[in-house]
Order: sequence, then C-alpha cells, then structure tokens
Amino acid sequence: MAGRLRDLGAPAHLAMFAAALALVGGVAALAGAATGHGAPRGSDGAAGMTMHASAAAQSRASGLATEAAGYTLVPERSTFPLAKQSSFRFRIVDPRGDVVRNLDLDGGVRLHLIVVRRDFVGYQHLHPALQPDGSWSVPLTLSAPGAYRAFTDFDIGGKKTVLGHDLFVPGNFTPAALPAPRATAATDGFRVALAHVDVHAGKEVDLRFSVTRDGRPVPSFQQYVGHRGHLVALRDGDLAYLHVHPLPTGAPGEIVFHTELPTAGRYRLFFQFKIGGVVHTAPFTVDVQR
Repeated sequence: MAGRLRDLGAPAHLAMFAAALALVGGVAALAGAATGHGAPRGSDGAAGMTMHASAAAQSRASGLATEAAGYTLVPERSTFPLAKQSSFRFRIVDPRGDVVRNLDLDGGVRLHLIVVRRDFVGYQHLHPALQPDGSWSVPLTLSAPGAYRAFTDFDIGGKKTVLGHDLFVPGNFTPAALPAPRATAATDGFRVALAHVDVHAGKEVDLRFSVTRDGRPVPSFQQYVGHRGHLVALRDGDLAYLHVHPLPTGAPGEIVFHTELPTAGRYRLFFQFKIGGVVHTAPFTVDVQR
C-alpha cells in the first residue's frame, strides 16, 4: 500500500491521509460521546475496558485545582506565620461569584479541611465554621516552614467536590523523605497494623486497619464525624486527594475501608480513629502497582 500511495503523488497522498484521520477521529468522537469515554484501544474490547476503568478511577483523584464542578476556593490569604495560630478564612463561590452556603451535612459537619505540607509532614484534619458573611473560618497553626496544600472537601446535593490551594510559611525548608512502606505504625500508645492484598491501580481493594493497645485489640471506636474512622490518601508527586469512609462494621479493633487508588505509584495514607474523646492519626505509605 505504501508503494501505491507514493504513486498517487504527495498532494493526493496527503489528502487521503487527512481524510482517513478525519474519519477515524469522527468515529472515535461519536463513540466517546455515546459512552462517556474515549475510543477503546483494543479490537476485542479488553484493552478498552481497562482504559475506561483507569479513566473512571483517575476521576476520583481530586484536589488538584482551585476550581472544579463550577465552584472556586477563594482564601483571604495564602501566607501564614511560623508556629503561630491565626485564622484561616476562605469562601466557596459559584460561577457568578456568589458565596455557597448550602453544603450537605456529613456527620454533623458541612466541610472538611485537610492541610498538609507537600512532603506529607504536619497533617491536620479540621472543620471550619460558617460565618455570617458566608465565609468559612478555622484557627490554623503551621508549625514548620514550607509549602502546604489545603483541601476543602464538601458535598452539595450528594455530589462531592474537593478544591485545593497552596499555603506558604516563610523560612528555611528542608523537605522530608517519603517513608518506605511498612505494615505497622505507632501513635499515642496505640499500635496500628495495615493489611491488604497487592494494590493495583483502578482496582477495588480492602484496606484493613487493626488497632491494639498493650497487645490487645481496642474494644470499640467512638464516632468521628459520623463514622468509625476516616482515611485520606494523597498521591506522591502531586498530592491528588481521596477521602474514604469505612465499612459500618468490623471485627473488634478493626476498621476496613473499601476503595481504589487511581494510578500506579506511592500514596501516603492518613488513617484516623477516635478513642477516649481524642482523635488519633496513623500514617502509612502504600505502593500501588499497575
């Protein structure tokens, strides 16, 4: 065929090539519009299904932008003093610039604020209060210099939106290395073990956290914002965000999260549980395979 195309001459060759591209592109575009995905990669459909699953999983990674789903995160400021409590005030606005107040209630709160330095140091899970002017405010202390990421996590009409914005603390900054994956972590006198099968990108998996004290499973967990525990996963490299609620029941001392992580690479997990009126945080690193 290559010889026959050359015989037609360059103009005809280019015209035929452009027409072929237009035809293929049009068919792919129509298929994508009909299914909500791009055209499948394989003629047998298997590769296409893999691509569709990966695209769906990737859509769950959020917090990479200050604007999403028609909402914008507008902080009053992005630079904060070192190790000094100050107010972090921000607004969520719609496309017309009007403040958004009608956030869904989730376990007694309407908005989660996650703040962590970009090397995963200094993780905080906060719940700002709605102010009369429609802004949100919460006391915030950033105890070390560096660049932080703030995530606002909320639902409107049952649909989750996560917006992100960088915050800065002036001063000399040496980034911390990402800890290697380990099966256990210690926090506030508790030992937390993480068990799971191999984690693959875009594949559902159960992450099982077992909490013990003095070698024995803790007897129960207190409700923390309406749930037995919370899990936030952040992707190494860009801090793509995923917030997961646990299964409602579990074995004594165990909290299970059924989820999927969207792409291959390393993730930092922040597992939180509440006992004795105190919220405890156990961080883990997990490798996600292709």
